[in-house]
Amino acid sequence: MHELSLLENVREILESHAQSQNFAKVTRVTLEIGKLSSVEPEAMRFGFDVVMKGSLADGAELVITEASGIGLCRQCGRQSVIETLYDPCAECGCPYVDVVQGAEMKIKDLIVI
Repeated sequence: MHELSLLENVREILESHAQSQNFAKVTRVTLEIGKLSSVEPEAMRFGFDVVMKGSLADGAELVITEASGIGLCRQCGRQSVIETLYDPCAECGCPYVDVVQGAEMKIKDLIVI
């Protein structure tokens, strides 16, 4: 379950930003998880409280939003919504589509004290 290591990275990022931006407590964390990222939102929810326990985000609310997968066709140049990494272009059927959105996970927003 790589989600636990991702959550540990989130905790480290929060701690680093707390030092540089001078805050002591995080009350809400919003994560944006791409549909193509291979990150399971339910696993993130399940592990969040455990990983954040004893940190500045202990007791914080976790909000998860999903970013759609968007691909750019190498043949026709059109962008379209894709559901998997291997979807062909919805416009021309070309199998060579580069992911331009949806493969990432990022901290979108924080509420801090």
